Amino acid sequence: MINGMMSSHDYRAILLTLRQSLLKAQETGDEAEQTVELDQTRVGRLSRMDALQAQAMSKETGRRRRQKLLQIDAALRRIEEDDYGYCQECGEDIAPARLEVDPAVLLCISCASAKELS
Repeated sequence: MINGMMSSHDYRAILLTLRQSLLKAQETGDEAEQTVELDQTRVGRLSRMDALQAQAMSKETGRRRRQKLLQIDAALRRIEEDDYGYCQECGEDIAPARLEVDPAVLLCISCASAKELS
């Protein structure tokens, strides 16, 4: 930290740790996304419905995880290109507190708020 603020090296370390954590979770989550057994003689209808719901939730979790990994990779590229911490819309600095909450964020709070309203 420099003057109470984190450096791009600090953010890089956080992003790499988060990336590694997501990759580990992906290994275990892939199995939960597999096709649900259709044999109703082995599994009751309600149990099968529960399994289908769990599978759908696992698929959505996997989709979100993959999306977050893409965002992390993009943030790591921005660090390498010395373009990290700037809003992709207006070019202004993204508040350090915002980056601490989500180091892969692309927009400053003003642009993010404007985008939500539109």
